[in-house]
Amino acid sequence: MRLEPLDGDDPRDVLRALRAALNGSGPALGLGMTAAAPREVAPGTAVVVTTSGSTGVPKSVVLGRSALTSSALATADRIGEGAWLLALPAGYVAGLQVLVRSLIAGREPALLSGSFTPQAFAAAALMMASSEHGERIPTFTSLVPAQLVRLLDAAEEDAAVRTALRSFAAILIGGQALPAATLERARDAGARIVRTYGSTETCGGCVYDGVPLDGVGLRISDGEVQLSGPTLADGYLADAELTDRVFVRDVAGTRWYRTGDAGIVEDGVLRVHGRIDNVIVSGGINVSLDRVERLVRGVPGLESAVVIGVEDARWGEASVIVAPRGPALRQSEADQLDEARAAVAEGIGPHARPSRLVLVDELAALPSGKPDRESIRRAVAALH
Repeated sequence: MRLEPLDGDDPRDVLRALRAALNGSGPALGLGMTAAAPREVAPGTAVVVTTSGSTGVPKSVVLGRSALTSSALATADRIGEGAWLLALPAGYVAGLQVLVRSLIAGREPALLSGSFTPQAFAAAALMMASSEHGERIPTFTSLVPAQLVRLLDAAEEDAAVRTALRSFAAILIGGQALPAATLERARDAGARIVRTYGSTETCGGCVYDGVPLDGVGLRISDGEVQLSGPTLADGYLADAELTDRVFVRDVAGTRWYRTGDAGIVEDGVLRVHGRIDNVIVSGGINVSLDRVERLVRGVPGLESAVVIGVEDARWGEASVIVAPRGPALRQSEADQLDEARAAVAEGIGPHARPSRLVLVDELAALPSGKPDRESIRRAVAALH
């Protein structure tokens, strides 16, 4: 089967190609592909999504028509059917799935015009209002936490943005952990938030508010979150070794995706603790940067902070908080760091306290909207 590359910058182009790929009338769609990538894929492939993530190592995930469709149907079963607004890049799985859900529902998606701004989002959202058989059609959208924070900040002064946030039957938030303070702000603003967990390898979010979608299996194996079910990718393009390492079968023949995330299940609800490998050794003690970051983000003014690891002459490695400047940072940097260090010491222990706070005008981000952790780490390392 032929694989046709597409840059993914124009969502209308992606939508047209995706429609043909899903119904089998056109070639498979290749998003973010490198020039050397193969141009043939197995029958049944709909999309190949190439993403470097925060590590800078490209991987091309092969998504079948059945997996994408299963994901869209499971989402509709969980949150309902309706019309979708695309506010994320169509070349990444979260944005791609907004288009898939729209196609499966037989509705044209609303598309954000130009770059994401709270005002553009509000205008697009408020134009979606429509009814069918005398009843209002529910609307949905998908965002990353950074977008939600921008909308909440704007909503304090802009009534149209407030109304837009409240207009959606559900706003899916994924891509990274949503700080508790941001979730509380969103709920206070009247937004109906659904936190999603998943990856490109699972066709996007497949665990909603800690509970797997229907048909999705969840287990914890040696502390690692693993997922199964009809939404799993076929594997990685032209990389059988990586495919076999990441997608494994148990004795019963069930295929599981190894997420690389640490987590536990409590009362049937998944709680993700961060990346298993996102650990530094500081003074001979393992420190999870994800755990540190969650505690730091609970400090007022540091809700969007990123915690990265750097070399340290005394401890071997140390953690550094990197946060955007803004009106929320009303304290001095020293006071802000002291508060963050105290929160981490109480939540984890004194050994895990961050060594520094670095303020930047804007956090480097990937096109998907996630923080570009590797770029941030390099920038901090260059300050020495």
